[in-house]
Amino acid sequence: QVQLVESGGGLVQAGGSLRLSCAASGRIFSINAMGWYRQAPGKQRELVAAFTRRDTTNYADSVKGRFTISRDNAKNTVYLQMNSLKPEDTAVYYCNANIGIYSFTGYDYWGQGTQVTVSS
Repeated sequence: QVQLVESGGGLVQAGGSLRLSCAASGRIFSINAMGWYRQAPGKQRELVAAFTRRDTTNYADSVKGRFTISRDNAKNTVYLQMNSLKPEDTAVYYCNANIGIYSFTGYDYWGQGTQVTVSS
């Protein structure tokens, strides 16, 4: 009923930039929260940046000042602008959203993931 479609990953040199996009589609009553997580090989999935239920933004300490999350509510789309990329940013990036289908009561949905590789 709900799909999250990500785009924008790829290979970039250290110091470069990438912009990820995630569009939510399907039956959507409300988007309560939406953001980005990442998972590097052998590591747990971690929060990168997200809009919270209180409409604030959260960033991982490791990306503050380098990454910026933004959104287009009309398009149900969230973006992640990643600047000054480092090799340690290499991971599969997943879009996550808490979406209400019939009411404000939401369920978590995940995108399929997009690979970001930063070469040194």
